Amino acid sequence: MVSSRPLPEGFSDFDVFSLGTMLLVEGMLGFLLNAVTIVAFLKVRELRTPSNFLVFSLAMADIGISMNASIAAFSSFLRYWPYGSEGCQTHGFHGFITALASIHFMAAIAWDRYHQYCTRTKLQWSSAITLAVFVWLFTAFWAAMPLIGWGEYDYEPLRTCCTLDYTKGDRNYVSYLIPMSIFNMAIQVFVVMSSYQAIAQKFKKTGNPRFNPNTPLKTMLLCWCPYGVLAFYAAVENANLVSPKLRMMAPILAKTSPIFNAFLYALGNENYRGGIWQFLTGEKIEVPQIENKSK
Repeated sequence: MVSSRPLPEGFSDFDVFSLGTMLLVEGMLGFLLNAVTIVAFLKVRELRTPSNFLVFSLAMADIGISMNASIAAFSSFLRYWPYGSEGCQTHGFHGFITALASIHFMAAIAWDRYHQYCTRTKLQWSSAITLAVFVWLFTAFWAAMPLIGWGEYDYEPLRTCCTLDYTKGDRNYVSYLIPMSIFNMAIQVFVVMSSYQAIAQKFKKTGNPRFNPNTPLKTMLLCWCPYGVLAFYAAVENANLVSPKLRMMAPILAKTSPIFNAFLYALGNENYRGGIWQFLTGEKIEVPQIENKSK
């Protein structure tokens, strides 16, 4: 039964249903893939290494993004946000902290892989846990700021989910956007890019590539760059001049990140994939180990 509520401005019944369906598929598939990644880490002893703990932490952030997408999908099928203003603030905070944490953990994995393949140094548990705690506390700080007035959470154009409000483009928004983007996006993109460039050069010298080092950065930019472009466009121009449908493409693309990450960092990781197979089937697969030295 279709809701009698009015449609969001700029959207047809078909648009709302299509976007809701996309959010539902993203949410359910992302949740399933990352749930398997999380449970496999907890159940398979061989997977519980400091490096894999970063993959586990990424999956924890990504499963949060997928849950956020599922809530947005449910609201889209209702054609309105049923949880009120406080629910919108909670949804915005939850979506933002998990998104920022996901970006940080992608950079942390790139940094760890650089040391793994280029300097042959092994990540220690103390470093991995400290890094994870720092990421969650740091991103919690930035996600909490809009709740107390530095930045603001409001509805997406579809008005069935909430995020950082970029439509005002005022001084408050710009003063929050610039440092938040530098410390939570620009630095992370640089770490990912420089780490995988060094790994690519190492693979070229050895002639023994273990994975495609170009894929993580391309995937990261595909998922998150549209949101970044829209956010900075809103800082200099009126974001409402952009079609609501086009503006909705940014969160739709961003919410595919948990799916891509599960394939890249868990299923695409020979060691982690073997652990997932062992968890699902009980059959242990021996994978070659990299000779590393502890720092």
